[in-house]
Amino acid sequence: MINSNGNIIKKTQASISINNRGFTYGDIVFETIKVLQNKVLFLEDHYFRLMASLRILRMEIPMNFTMEFFENEILKLIKISNLNSLSVRVKFIVYRSEGGLFMPETNTIEYLVIAEQLYTELYEISNENYTVDLYKDNYTSPGLISTLKTNNRIINVVGSIYAKENNFNNCLILNTNKHIVEALNANIFLVKDKSVKTPPLQDGCIKGIMRKQIIEIVKLLPEYTIEESSISPFELQKADELFLTNIISGIQPITQYRRKRFSKEVSKKILTELNLKVKLF
Repeated sequence: MINSNGNIIKKTQASISINNRGFTYGDIVFETIKVLQNKVLFLEDHYFRLMASLRILRMEIPMNFTMEFFENEILKLIKISNLNSLSVRVKFIVYRSEGGLFMPETNTIEYLVIAEQLYTELYEISNENYTVDLYKDNYTSPGLISTLKTNNRIINVVGSIYAKENNFNNCLILNTNKHIVEALNANIFLVKDKSVKTPPLQDGCIKGIMRKQIIEIVKLLPEYTIEESSISPFELQKADELFLTNIISGIQPITQYRRKRFSKEVSKKILTELNLKVKLF
């Protein structure tokens, strides 16, 4: 089942027009959300990020599109799909209504909500090896648009194919200034001694919801400092630890970059604090 503009329909009945602006121009934003036992994790953060994205893209936000409306549209789909007591991955997609070429005829919006079951509740750290390398065939541009979750992710698509062809679990994306921005599907954190570092939004990384949670958690750990600053590829070899974050997997430690291997000590400590936070929902 999916939620199409408030109407619950079967996936087999779902379709989009060939003039859908999300399809033709990538005129679309989305939120990937984790719902645990009918509770939307980090609801406020998701809602305000979505509202900020719509404003940046000059989409018209309806008066009824409140946080309660946003939450209810998610939970309505989960209830009808019999997923209430489970862990669920939700994708909330908003696109500009049809009309126009590059210049839209309207700024009104439409939305889709898609849900599927997850098979873990609290976040876990895998014991398997996780190897990454740089993806250098294409670069992302630093700037505000790059921080939004839109369908304009061709670098991530081609980079994922490159990773698969070369037997990497993931790749790290560089911006045009040759700074590390993020992984193909996650934000990145670097640990050196007692300092934890992540690229700033100005470098073009996604404004990740889990990124925000990790920054808040590290700020409360007295033995560590958190820094948002550019990361050069040369720093990767000197790091004690590298880990990736997104809302579905939580924390994914990188075990190897080229010949350098990394520990998971800080990742595990932060993960414990993250799960304590999740249990409060």
